[in-house]
Amino acid sequence: MKKKVLILSLVAGLMLTLVGCAGNGAKSGETITVGSKNFTENIILAHMMGDLLEAHTDLKVDRKVNLGGSDVAWTALKNNDIQMHPDYTGTIVANYYHEETGTSAETLAKTKELTAGDNIKALEAFGFNNTYTLAVKQETAEKYNLNTYSDLVKVAKDLIFGCEFEFIDRPDGYPGLQAAYNMNFKEVKGMDHGIMFRALNENEIDVIDAYTTDGQIKVFNLKILEDDREFFPPYDCLPMVRQDTLDKYPEIEGILNKLAGKINEETMQELNTMVDDQGMKEDIVAHDFLVKAGLIEK
Repeated sequence: MKKKVLILSLVAGLMLTLVGCAGNGAKSGETITVGSKNFTENIILAHMMGDLLEAHTDLKVDRKVNLGGSDVAWTALKNNDIQMHPDYTGTIVANYYHEETGTSAETLAKTKELTAGDNIKALEAFGFNNTYTLAVKQETAEKYNLNTYSDLVKVAKDLIFGCEFEFIDRPDGYPGLQAAYNMNFKEVKGMDHGIMFRALNENEIDVIDAYTTDGQIKVFNLKILEDDREFFPPYDCLPMVRQDTLDKYPEIEGILNKLAGKINEETMQELNTMVDDQGMKEDIVAHDFLVKAGLIEK
C-alpha cells in the first residue's frame, strides 16, 4: 500500500512540474509580433529579432515591418499591437518622453528608467549609435565651403531642406536645430526617408537629414557635416520588449541579448547598403548576418 501511495505521489509531483514548466516558456503554435519603423535598418533589425526567436524557441513570429514613423511604431508597442521592435535611446528619451538626453550611458540609463514605467523593457544595445546628421552633395559642400552645421547656418536661407515628415516637428529634429543653431532654410519639404536621397541627387533639394549608418550616404558619396555644437543626442539601438511578454516568455530576453554588441556602425551601414544599393531583401540580409555571426544555423 505504501509503495502504491509513493508511486502516485511521484506521478502527481511530475505532473505538477510539467505544468509549471509549460507556464514558463513558449508553447508550440503560440505567436508574438515584432514590428519595425519605415526604413531599411529598422526592418533588417526586426527580421533579425524574429529569426533569432524562431530559431531558439517554439514561438511563431508575426512580422509587422514598415509600420510608419517612430510615433506609429511606439504607439503600436504600447497598445500591444506588436510586442517588440528595435528603437533608439535618443528617440525614446527626447521624442517619446520629452526628457533631456546626456551621454550614451546616461541616455541608455534614462531609457531603461522611463520605459519601465510603461511596462516596456529596454534590452542590451546592438552595439551601434545611429545618430542623426545633415548631409549634402559634394559639389554643394564645395560651392558653399560647408564642413559644419555652423557653416550651413550662413547659407541656409538660400537652400531647400528635405527631411522625414516626423523630423519637421520632433524636438530633436528641425525645431531643435532652429533653437540650437538659429538654422532657418528657404523651404522645408517633408518626404519618406528613401525618397530624400533621390531628391537630393536630382537637385530637387539641397540638404537632407540622414542617419550615420545610412547605406545611401556611401552610394551617393555625400558629405556629412559636423554637428559642431553637439546638438543631436546619442541614438544607441536596442530591442524594446513589452514586460508582460517577457513575463510570459522569460527566455526571450536572453535570446535577443545574443545580439548585444554584435553590430557596429560600419557593419550596419554595410547591411543597409546591401538593401538600398544591391537590391537584396531585408529578411535575407538579416538571416545571412545571423548565420555568419553563428547565432542561428543556416
